[in-house]
Amino acid sequence: MYVADDKRYDAMQYRRSGRSGIKLPAVSLGLWHNFGGVDNFENSRAMLRRAFDLGITHFDLANNYGPPYGSAEETFGQILKKDFLPHRDELIVSTKAGWDMWPGPYGDLGSRKYMLASLDQSLKRMGLAYVDIFYHHRPDPDTPMEESLGALDTAVRSGRALYAGISAYNAKQTAEAVKILRDLGTPCLIHQPKYSMFVRDPERGLLDVLEKEGVGSIVFSPLAQGLLSDRYLQGIPSDSRASRDFFLKKKDIGEDKLAKVRALNEIAGQRGQTLAEMAVAWVLRDPRVTSALVGASKVSQVDDNVAALKNLKFSAEELLKIDGVLAGKQSP
Repeated sequence: MYVADDKRYDAMQYRRSGRSGIKLPAVSLGLWHNFGGVDNFENSRAMLRRAFDLGITHFDLANNYGPPYGSAEETFGQILKKDFLPHRDELIVSTKAGWDMWPGPYGDLGSRKYMLASLDQSLKRMGLAYVDIFYHHRPDPDTPMEESLGALDTAVRSGRALYAGISAYNAKQTAEAVKILRDLGTPCLIHQPKYSMFVRDPERGLLDVLEKEGVGSIVFSPLAQGLLSDRYLQGIPSDSRASRDFFLKKKDIGEDKLAKVRALNEIAGQRGQTLAEMAVAWVLRDPRVTSALVGASKVSQVDDNVAALKNLKFSAEELLKIDGVLAGKQSP
């Protein structure tokens, strides 16, 4: 029987999400990869146990995480039942709807029918009465925003979710979404954008909007799908994500990109960190970032990600060096 570490809250840092009453761990665990039906159940279970023992209270899912679709939620539901039911009120569990989930015109994007049906399916798979956060996973260009966000409002008012969130909305869309949700009486708790040293789009207005509106942010892929780690220092390993040419493409990892990875690794070494630790610390350097959403394929990677919290401070000189490397103008 799993017994949680009674010191689990001693070292983890918790940050308030915008101007809400909710605090999230500075590092949260995403179940996008390595928790599907094709993955080793006991490894998935061990990672969740270790995460909670380290003070990670937030587990992030989506309807189509797997593979196959839905299986990450099923895996989580089994582990929740076996290990975490006594701790349900210590957890923030989130899920999303917005990408393709089932065939036909009602299984994708942002219609009210799709989003609420998807949430009901997610709750059933996880064995939960409610999720803490329900997200619209991406904006739908063909559905009025009022309809998609109205579904989030319904989810909260019906008790199927406690908070509403959005993901992948740009700055302009976010400002509009925040106003719609506020007018509905269900404020937007949080935004989930992609953000890393290699993907800095949120700096172009989005973070400013979130700060102004009092909305939190939880950034995904802070390690750029593993590229910002020691895995690619010598090229593309045969067992890496890039070798499978899926989300991380071989064509996107040329020698110029690898040279930047190696230079960033030198800066990390000078800080007494691994590159992965520095990458997580770098996104958390901005107080507008509530939490870094990390993935893991083994227990040791959970430890490695949390270790980033030991050094979150960057000097002005270090930040200039990092920007110089990313611009291709400066070596460490």
